[in-house]
Amino acid sequence: MTKTEALILVVDDDVQILRALKHALVARGYEVLVASTGQEALELAAVQLPRMIILDLSLPDMSGLDVCRELRTWLQVPILVLSVKDRPADKVAALDIGADDYLTKPFDTSELLARIRSHLRRAEQLPVAEPVYDLENLKVDIARRQVFRNGEEIHLTRTEFALLQYLLQNAGRVVTYGILLQHVWGPDYETDTQTLRVHIGNLRRKIEPDPDRPRFILTEPGVGYRFRADEDS
Repeated sequence: MTKTEALILVVDDDVQILRALKHALVARGYEVLVASTGQEALELAAVQLPRMIILDLSLPDMSGLDVCRELRTWLQVPILVLSVKDRPADKVAALDIGADDYLTKPFDTSELLARIRSHLRRAEQLPVAEPVYDLENLKVDIARRQVFRNGEEIHLTRTEFALLQYLLQNAGRVVTYGILLQHVWGPDYETDTQTLRVHIGNLRRKIEPDPDRPRFILTEPGVGYRFRADEDS
């Protein structure tokens, strides 16, 4: 993808910064989307699939770190954090959850543009994955947090959706009980397999054609669970 074709999403609640960044990027041939809240950013990213995201950490409805973490569950384009927070701990936290770069405000526009060019060059061959899983009669839209069975939307609790999302992202691979518990509930619950079994049972009743003979969430006895990959019989 060439520079003049690259779509960049800028996320910041400061109107002046949004305006200045959009002007600078459009002047150099980029297409630009802007969002002033985390939820708006997630929705735009899901629909428009930008090639790069510039993200502020301080947003009115949610933390920029949470936005980055959510985006990284289904989108692998470069994320450059732009923030007034300049402590090393803030930078480490952002990079650890999936940000590719970190630039503090106030910033030099020429340096920002150079970093954008560098990230886009490296990501030029990166495929853009749709954040939607369409499996037989089951459809899961990760970004919108929607699940449909036979065309009808079904409600999952936050925990059930987190389990389904993690299993989908690791489709075809065995995910141990401990890893699932730690990912969804935290390290204090990594031995609570009974809690996990109850929630998996509830999830199966909602998404499986026959919960007693699951087609999607398969049990690996004594080890964990595996979401059936497309090539599985």
